[in-house]
Amino acid sequence: MTSTDSYFVRTGDHSFEPTSHTSGAWNTAEQHISPLTGLVAHAIERAAGTDDGKTIARLSFDILGVIGLEPFSINVRTIRPGRTIELVEAVVQCADRDVLICRAWRLADHDTAAIAGGHGAGLPSPDELADWDLSTVWPGGYIASVKARPVTEPAAGHTTTWLRSPVTLLDNEPVSDFARFIGLVDTANGIAVRESIDLWLFPNVDLSIYLFRQPHGPWLGLDTSVTFGPHGQGLTSSRLYDESGPVGMAEQALTIRPQSGT
Repeated sequence: MTSTDSYFVRTGDHSFEPTSHTSGAWNTAEQHISPLTGLVAHAIERAAGTDDGKTIARLSFDILGVIGLEPFSINVRTIRPGRTIELVEAVVQCADRDVLICRAWRLADHDTAAIAGGHGAGLPSPDELADWDLSTVWPGGYIASVKARPVTEPAAGHTTTWLRSPVTLLDNEPVSDFARFIGLVDTANGIAVRESIDLWLFPNVDLSIYLFRQPHGPWLGLDTSVTFGPHGQGLTSSRLYDESGPVGMAEQALTIRPQSGT
Protein backbone atom coordinates (compact mmCIF):
# COMPACT_ATOMS: atom_id res chain seq x y z
CA MET A 1 0.00 0.00 0.00
CA THR A 2 1.55 3.28 -1.14
CA SER A 3 1.42 6.71 0.49
CA THR A 4 0.20 9.65 -1.61
CA ASP A 5 -2.50 12.34 -1.68
CA SER A 6 -4.75 10.18 -3.84
CA TYR A 7 -6.96 7.14 -3.31
CA PHE A 8 -5.17 5.00 -5.91
CA VAL A 9 -1.94 4.72 -7.87
CA ARG A 10 -1.87 3.22 -11.36
CA THR A 11 0.73 0.45 -11.75
CA GLY A 12 -0.21 -0.72 -15.28
CA ASP A 13 -2.82 -0.40 -18.03
CA HIS A 14 -5.37 -2.24 -15.89
CA SER A 15 -3.66 -2.53 -12.48
CA PHE A 16 -3.74 -0.29 -9.40
CA GLU A 17 -2.68 -0.02 -5.77
CA PRO A 18 -4.85 1.53 -3.04
CA THR A 19 -3.51 4.07 -0.55
CA SER A 20 -4.30 4.51 3.14
CA HIS A 21 -7.08 6.95 2.15
CA THR A 22 -9.18 3.97 0.99
CA SER A 23 -9.27 2.11 4.31
CA GLY A 24 -12.80 1.09 5.24
CA ALA A 25 -15.32 1.98 7.91
CA TRP A 26 -16.51 -1.51 8.91
CA ASN A 27 -12.92 -2.80 8.85
CA THR A 28 -9.95 -0.47 8.43
CA ALA A 29 -7.91 -3.37 6.98
CA GLU A 30 -10.23 -3.46 3.96
CA GLN A 31 -10.98 -0.97 1.18
CA HIS A 32 -14.06 1.21 1.45
CA ILE A 33 -16.07 0.53 -1.70
CA SER A 34 -16.83 4.20 -2.40
CA PRO A 35 -13.55 5.39 -3.96
CA LEU A 36 -13.26 2.11 -5.87
CA THR A 37 -16.61 2.75 -7.58
CA GLY A 38 -15.26 6.11 -8.74
CA LEU A 39 -12.15 4.43 -10.13
CA VAL A 40 -14.34 1.88 -11.95
CA ALA A 41 -16.36 4.74 -13.47
CA HIS A 42 -13.08 6.30 -14.62
CA ALA A 43 -11.96 2.99 -16.15
CA ILE A 44 -15.26 2.68 -18.04
CA GLU A 45 -14.97 6.24 -19.36
CA ARG A 46 -11.37 5.61 -20.40
CA ALA A 47 -12.23 2.35 -22.20
CA ALA A 48 -15.50 3.42 -23.82
CA GLY A 49 -14.57 7.01 -24.60
CA THR A 50 -16.51 10.19 -23.89
CA ASP A 51 -16.86 11.67 -27.39
CA ASP A 52 -19.02 9.09 -29.18
CA GLY A 53 -22.35 10.78 -28.39
CA LYS A 54 -23.28 8.42 -25.55
CA THR A 55 -23.52 9.12 -21.80
CA ILE A 56 -23.62 6.81 -18.77
CA ALA A 57 -27.18 6.78 -17.41
CA ARG A 58 -26.92 3.87 -14.97
CA LEU A 59 -24.17 2.18 -13.00
CA SER A 60 -24.97 -1.01 -11.07
CA PHE A 61 -22.28 -2.39 -8.74
CA ASP A 62 -22.45 -5.85 -7.14
CA ILE A 63 -20.00 -6.31 -4.27
CA LEU A 64 -18.81 -9.92 -4.35
CA GLY A 65 -16.52 -9.94 -1.34
CA VAL A 66 -14.01 -8.18 0.87
CA ILE A 67 -11.51 -6.00 -0.99
CA GLY A 68 -8.18 -5.90 0.79
CA LEU A 69 -5.70 -3.04 0.91
CA GLU A 70 -3.67 -4.72 -1.81
CA PRO A 71 -3.09 -4.51 -5.58
CA PHE A 72 -6.04 -5.16 -7.90
CA SER A 73 -7.03 -4.92 -11.55
CA ILE A 74 -10.01 -3.56 -13.50
CA ASN A 75 -10.96 -5.00 -16.87
CA VAL A 76 -13.68 -3.45 -19.05
CA ARG A 77 -15.56 -4.98 -21.96
CA THR A 78 -18.59 -4.05 -24.05
CA ILE A 79 -21.24 -6.76 -23.78
CA ARG A 80 -23.99 -5.05 -25.78
CA PRO A 81 -22.62 -2.69 -28.45
CA GLY A 82 -24.86 -0.24 -30.30
CA ARG A 83 -25.06 3.21 -31.86
CA THR A 84 -27.70 4.45 -29.42
CA ILE A 85 -27.62 1.98 -26.51
CA GLU A 86 -24.52 0.24 -25.13
CA LEU A 87 -23.94 -1.98 -22.09
CA VAL A 88 -20.43 -2.06 -20.63
CA GLU A 89 -19.12 -4.36 -17.89
CA ALA A 90 -16.16 -3.78 -15.56
CA VAL A 91 -14.74 -6.53 -13.33
CA VAL A 92 -12.44 -5.82 -10.39
CA GLN A 93 -10.09 -8.66 -9.42
CA CYS A 94 -8.08 -8.79 -6.19
CA ALA A 95 -6.01 -11.72 -4.90
CA ASP A 96 -7.01 -13.83 -7.93
CA ARG A 97 -10.76 -13.49 -7.43
CA ASP A 98 -13.55 -11.26 -8.67
CA VAL A 99 -14.52 -8.80 -5.92
CA LEU A 100 -16.78 -6.33 -7.74
CA ILE A 101 -18.75 -6.30 -10.99
CA CYS A 102 -20.20 -3.14 -12.52
CA ARG A 103 -22.53 -2.84 -15.48
CA ALA A 104 -23.10 0.56 -17.06
CA TRP A 105 -25.74 1.57 -19.59
CA ARG A 106 -24.47 4.22 -22.01
CA LEU A 107 -27.32 5.95 -23.86
CA ALA A 108 -27.27 8.22 -26.90
CA ASP A 109 -27.40 11.98 -26.34
CA HIS A 110 -30.32 13.94 -27.83
CA ASP A 111 -31.48 17.51 -27.29
CA THR A 112 -34.45 17.15 -24.92
CA ALA A 113 -34.07 20.49 -23.12
CA ALA A 114 -37.47 21.67 -24.34
CA ILE A 115 -39.28 18.85 -22.50
CA ALA A 116 -37.00 18.44 -19.45
CA GLY A 117 -38.84 18.47 -16.10
CA GLY A 118 -40.01 16.57 -13.06
CA HIS A 119 -36.71 16.72 -11.19
CA GLY A 120 -37.70 19.02 -8.30
CA ALA A 121 -35.75 21.68 -6.43
CA GLY A 122 -32.09 21.72 -5.50
CA LEU A 123 -30.37 21.96 -2.12
CA PRO A 124 -29.02 25.06 -0.35
CA SER A 125 -25.45 25.89 -1.35
CA PRO A 126 -22.75 24.07 0.65
CA ASP A 127 -20.94 27.40 0.95
CA GLU A 128 -23.56 28.50 3.49
CA LEU A 129 -23.27 25.44 5.75
CA ALA A 130 -21.11 24.29 8.67
CA ASP A 131 -18.81 21.26 8.59
CA TRP A 132 -19.72 17.84 10.02
CA ASP A 133 -16.88 15.54 11.09
CA LEU A 134 -17.92 12.06 9.91
CA SER A 135 -14.95 10.51 11.70
CA THR A 136 -16.87 10.99 14.96
CA VAL A 137 -19.25 8.31 13.63
CA TRP A 138 -16.98 6.02 11.59
CA PRO A 139 -13.29 5.03 11.57
CA GLY A 140 -11.06 4.57 8.53
CA GLY A 141 -8.96 6.55 6.10
CA TYR A 142 -11.75 7.02 3.57
CA ILE A 143 -14.21 8.57 6.03
CA ALA A 144 -11.41 10.79 7.38
CA SER A 145 -10.81 12.07 3.83
CA VAL A 146 -14.40 13.18 3.22
CA LYS A 147 -15.70 16.67 4.02
CA ALA A 148 -19.39 16.86 4.94
CA ARG A 149 -21.75 19.83 5.34
CA PRO A 150 -25.27 18.84 6.48
CA VAL A 151 -28.27 20.72 5.14
CA THR A 152 -30.41 19.57 8.08
CA GLU A 153 -29.50 18.17 11.49
CA PRO A 154 -28.38 14.54 10.93
CA ALA A 155 -30.98 12.12 12.30
CA ALA A 156 -31.28 8.36 12.71
CA GLY A 157 -32.48 6.98 9.38
CA HIS A 158 -32.51 10.26 7.44
CA THR A 159 -29.90 12.87 6.55
CA THR A 160 -29.49 15.53 3.87
CA THR A 161 -25.90 16.59 3.40
CA TRP A 162 -23.21 17.71 0.98
CA LEU A 163 -20.00 15.69 0.53
CA ARG A 164 -16.71 16.35 -1.20
CA SER A 165 -13.15 15.05 -0.98
CA PRO A 166 -9.91 17.01 -1.41
CA VAL A 167 -8.12 13.70 -2.07
CA THR A 168 -7.65 13.03 -5.78
CA LEU A 169 -9.04 9.79 -7.15
CA LEU A 170 -5.95 8.68 -9.07
CA ASP A 171 -2.35 9.82 -8.63
CA ASN A 172 -1.00 11.94 -11.50
CA GLU A 173 -3.97 11.22 -13.79
CA PRO A 174 -6.88 13.56 -14.53
CA VAL A 175 -10.38 12.23 -13.91
CA SER A 176 -13.78 13.68 -14.75
CA ASP A 177 -16.27 15.35 -12.41
CA PHE A 178 -18.46 12.32 -13.15
CA ALA A 179 -15.93 9.81 -11.78
CA ARG A 180 -15.24 11.92 -8.68
CA PHE A 181 -19.00 12.24 -8.07
CA ILE A 182 -19.60 8.49 -8.43
CA GLY A 183 -16.70 7.86 -6.04
CA LEU A 184 -18.63 9.54 -3.21
CA VAL A 185 -22.11 8.04 -3.63
CA ASP A 186 -21.55 4.84 -1.65
CA THR A 187 -20.91 7.00 1.44
CA ALA A 188 -24.71 7.36 1.63
CA ASN A 189 -25.11 4.23 3.75
CA GLY A 190 -22.98 5.80 6.48
CA ILE A 191 -24.54 9.23 6.83
CA ALA A 192 -28.00 8.28 8.12
CA VAL A 193 -27.14 5.62 10.69
CA ARG A 194 -30.37 4.13 12.05
CA GLU A 195 -28.88 1.94 14.81
CA SER A 196 -25.60 1.84 16.73
CA ILE A 197 -22.67 0.52 14.69
CA ASP A 198 -21.34 -0.99 17.95
CA LEU A 199 -24.40 -3.25 18.11
CA TRP A 200 -25.40 -3.84 14.48
CA LEU A 201 -23.79 -4.54 11.11
CA PHE A 202 -25.62 -3.21 8.03
CA PRO A 203 -23.20 -3.20 5.07
CA ASN A 204 -24.55 -2.82 1.55
CA VAL A 205 -24.10 -5.63 -0.96
CA ASP A 206 -24.69 -3.46 -4.01
CA LEU A 207 -25.02 0.09 -5.30
CA SER A 208 -27.22 1.17 -8.21
CA ILE A 209 -26.98 4.73 -9.49
CA TYR A 210 -29.47 6.25 -11.98
CA LEU A 211 -28.76 9.60 -13.62
CA PHE A 212 -30.97 11.82 -15.79
CA ARG A 213 -28.15 14.33 -16.32
CA GLN A 214 -24.40 14.41 -15.78
CA PRO A 215 -23.07 15.91 -12.50
CA HIS A 216 -20.58 18.76 -12.40
CA GLY A 217 -18.38 20.29 -9.73
CA PRO A 218 -16.71 18.87 -6.60
CA TRP A 219 -19.80 18.45 -4.40
CA LEU A 220 -22.26 15.55 -4.09
CA GLY A 221 -25.58 16.29 -2.39
CA LEU A 222 -27.39 13.39 -0.71
CA ASP A 223 -30.94 13.27 0.62
CA THR A 224 -30.75 9.82 2.18
CA SER A 225 -33.25 7.58 3.99
CA VAL A 226 -32.49 4.19 5.56
CA THR A 227 -35.14 1.49 6.07
CA PHE A 228 -34.63 -1.69 8.11
CA GLY A 229 -36.98 -4.63 7.53
CA PRO A 230 -37.96 -7.28 10.12
CA HIS A 231 -35.90 -10.20 8.73
CA GLY A 232 -32.36 -8.92 8.20
CA GLN A 233 -32.72 -6.89 4.99
CA GLY A 234 -32.67 -3.14 4.54
CA LEU A 235 -32.54 -0.39 1.94
CA THR A 236 -30.66 2.90 1.72
CA SER A 237 -32.29 5.27 -0.79
CA SER A 238 -30.78 8.59 -1.87
CA ARG A 239 -31.65 11.49 -4.10
CA LEU A 240 -28.47 12.80 -5.73
CA TYR A 241 -27.60 16.46 -6.35
CA ASP A 242 -24.85 18.71 -7.61
CA GLU A 243 -24.80 22.45 -7.00
CA SER A 244 -27.11 23.04 -9.99
CA GLY A 245 -29.85 20.73 -8.67
CA PRO A 246 -30.97 17.08 -8.75
CA VAL A 247 -29.14 14.62 -10.99
CA GLY A 248 -30.58 11.19 -10.12
CA MET A 249 -31.10 8.46 -7.54
CA ALA A 250 -29.12 5.72 -5.77
CA GLU A 251 -30.21 2.52 -4.02
CA GLN A 252 -28.22 0.19 -1.75
CA ALA A 253 -29.43 -3.22 -0.51
CA LEU A 254 -28.35 -3.91 3.09
CA THR A 255 -27.67 -7.11 4.99
CA ILE A 256 -28.45 -6.51 8.68
CA ARG A 257 -27.19 -8.64 11.56
CA PRO A 258 -26.02 -8.19 15.16
CA GLN A 259 -22.38 -7.47 15.87
CA SER A 260 -20.69 -10.61 17.23
CA GLY A 261 -21.08 -10.87 20.97
CA THR A 262 -24.27 -8.76 21.12
